[in-house]
Amino acid sequence: MSPIHLQSSHKNIAFMVNKCIMLSSPLIDKLDRLRQIFKESTEILVAYSGGIDSTLVAKVAFDVLGDRAIAITANSPSLLPADLEAAQVQAEFIGIKHQVVETDEMSNPNYTSNPINRCYFCKSELHDTLKPLAKKMGYSYVVDGLNADDLQDYRPGIQAAKERGVRSPLAEVGVSKIEVRMLSQYLGMPWWDKPSQPCLSSRFPYGEEITIEKLRRVGNAEQLLRDMGWKGDIRVRSLGDTAKIEVPSDRLSEFMTNMAINQLTESFRSYGFMSITLDLEGFRSGKLNDAIAH
Repeated sequence: MSPIHLQSSHKNIAFMVNKCIMLSSPLIDKLDRLRQIFKESTEILVAYSGGIDSTLVAKVAFDVLGDRAIAITANSPSLLPADLEAAQVQAEFIGIKHQVVETDEMSNPNYTSNPINRCYFCKSELHDTLKPLAKKMGYSYVVDGLNADDLQDYRPGIQAAKERGVRSPLAEVGVSKIEVRMLSQYLGMPWWDKPSQPCLSSRFPYGEEITIEKLRRVGNAEQLLRDMGWKGDIRVRSLGDTAKIEVPSDRLSEFMTNMAINQLTESFRSYGFMSITLDLEGFRSGKLNDAIAH
């Protein structure tokens, strides 16, 4: 692998890229079908979070449509500033037009009260912002980065997107999460192995009120762990005044050995956490959905 250094107005970021990957015939077929969706389109607005899924959609849309595709990122307190910056750098690398809009889900008590369908109200706010924007700018419709695996999880936001006519090209052609990574690597995108980073509101158990202060506290905690050198999946779950850190179960020993625990503890307490724990079960995406009977 060799590093790629991206120059941006934000900072220099070095990515590692390896293009030495061969795709199976079924996956090549999925990529062809994905491209065909955009070939049949006129102009496309991509709901672009900067995550690996929506970035793949933005890449393929740009490759097919060029300047007839645009990526729009919604900024709110539930998005880490570093993740917004990464989204901007990635869009610049791809070449796609990119804009940032503000969303205001925090003013909706149906969202901040954190019910089990919180994501529905988040996506409603997002697409109630993007749909009229697409119409105003002359884009035919909005697409998102939903993949085939997402359809198997509890994701009430999917319904909100459907109600507003959003298309999900990855899910339509059956591209799974691991296939998203394979296609991203195949297309030369340096962030193909980037960890998933859902919105910060997903760090709170259902029923615990979400506030800007709490989002900032969790965001600061996760950013600290990144700044301390942790690479890969990590979550800081907020359970009242307790921070529960999750890393992959096979990396628990690495975390305890390599992280400066005293510095971590002192910093977390300065953010407002009274106690800090390490989840011995290990990281698992969507773990808080275990409490839902569905």
